[in-house]
Amino acid sequence: MIAPIPEARHPRVGVGVLLTDNQGRVLLTLRKLPPEAGCWSIVGGKVDFLETLEQCAIREAREEVGVEISLGALLCVTNHCLPDENQHWVSPAYLGQVLSGEATNREPGKTREVRWFSLDELPANLTMTGRNAINAFTRQLSSGSGRAL
Repeated sequence: MIAPIPEARHPRVGVGVLLTDNQGRVLLTLRKLPPEAGCWSIVGGKVDFLETLEQCAIREAREEVGVEISLGALLCVTNHCLPDENQHWVSPAYLGQVLSGEATNREPGKTREVRWFSLDELPANLTMTGRNAINAFTRQLSSGSGRAL
């Protein structure tokens, strides 16, 4: 008899979008669930089968916070490896702007709070993906190559 092959562990893909407004603020969500429960993150989630990264970012913004968005440039890709949580994600993050709707918590089972933050008053407990996206955005702003949409 052949022994069963143990289930392979594979990284998952989750797309984020750093939403900005015309006041220089970013939209963050306070996570209830892993990965990084209890930390503030950018809007985003798991890519569905046959969904593009861009389609996922737009869908997640609609589902999580109830807004329609436009996407800008890809800000960064995070190797989101959290061995203590048994989580491994490959996480591209885009820059985005709200086109319509007011950001509210549309997933209270997953999210504690949704809030706009100025870049100089960010919470200390940012997720790895949130921190990387914000750092990439602020580097673009300071170099003059980036701008809020």
